[in-house]
Amino acid sequence: MIEILVGSQMGAAEYVAEQVAETLVQAGYETSLHFQPDLDQLNPTYIWLVITSTYGAGDLPDNIQPFADQLAQDQRDLTTLSFSVITLGDSSYDTFCQAGKTLRSLLLQHGAKPLLENLEIDVLTADLPEDQALVWLPQFIASIKKGE
Repeated sequence: MIEILVGSQMGAAEYVAEQVAETLVQAGYETSLHFQPDLDQLNPTYIWLVITSTYGAGDLPDNIQPFADQLAQDQRDLTTLSFSVITLGDSSYDTFCQAGKTLRSLLLQHGAKPLLENLEIDVLTADLPEDQALVWLPQFIASIKKGE
């Protein structure tokens, strides 16, 4: 099972998450999309794929901020958790993809294991964010298979 945690302010990360989920299902994986992620409702033995945009000056989108606050305040052990992060941002800001970096850091503080480096998608490039995510997806699937 792959839990997909979505942080989206304007809809771009949400669309990427839906495309990624659909492709993972076609590849034979069971997925669950979380548009209001809640630490108490997520299974740390599953794989978590965080897909978030960066908002404002490096801020997390409103819908995933409570989850980040939970992570920051919670003491639970997440050493059974493997995760990856896809993060969208605008490279003209010095806080490029900061929301994804923040969530990765919080997960690492709880002992979670990253499967890959963050996929940082620059929304200023000509390629659509969902297309960039789908090109990266085989790497993610390979990292899951290696861990099985």
